[in-house]
Amino acid sequence: MNLIIDIGNTSAKLVAFKGDTIIEEVRVPNTDLEGLAVFFNKYPFKRGIASSVIGFTPNINKELDRLNIPILRLSSNTPTPLVNDYRTPETLGTDRLAAAVGAYTRFPNHDILIIDAGTCITYEFVNKAGHYKGGSISPGLQMRLKALHDLTAKLPLVDIEGEVPEIGYDTETSIRSGVVKGLVAEIEGRINAFLEKYPSLLVFLTGGDIFNFDNKIKNRIFADKYIVPKGLNRILEYNNELL
Repeated sequence: MNLIIDIGNTSAKLVAFKGDTIIEEVRVPNTDLEGLAVFFNKYPFKRGIASSVIGFTPNINKELDRLNIPILRLSSNTPTPLVNDYRTPETLGTDRLAAAVGAYTRFPNHDILIIDAGTCITYEFVNKAGHYKGGSISPGLQMRLKALHDLTAKLPLVDIEGEVPEIGYDTETSIRSGVVKGLVAEIEGRINAFLEKYPSLLVFLTGGDIFNFDNKIKNRIFADKYIVPKGLNRILEYNNELL
């Protein structure tokens, strides 16, 4: 079995894989991986892979070193099934690359756009030849709401849960409408721009934030919240195949 450790900006995902099948996923604190040992002891793991967008801090490395299996720490030097055309691979978030690998593994020989709606909104593009070309990054929902509050004198911090009218009828609904509908418009605009250039484009949506899209593009979107862990699992297997 494979242990997948996906350390994000707000938490860490621990995922147990048996072959290509997900057995269990849990979330633990990203700073110290509290709960990793308990999860590790539940399954007969043979090897693992760790990706960290916050870096491999002393606390994280300490917890990884306690495991009695080889752990591949994903970096820009790690071989992957994709050709990485990013000009500065050392600055590329390993979660972004893993998402690209996960999507292309599912649909090889296709042009693919991967949209990860989490702390940030990231867009990744892989062409049908298996080249990761890069993407873009913009603020996520919570970041946009917090920025409106922190960078103004009087705007409140609005919870994302609540009514999202087309036209806000008070300050709270105006903020929620602007942020949510503005973000949906951004994502739909990016998808449509890619479709003009790549008519057979497939789109993957992952991450914690869910959106409702125009019916014209709904049938092109595959929702898969495990696309990053699946990509990490494939990278781990790929490196095992190279041994």
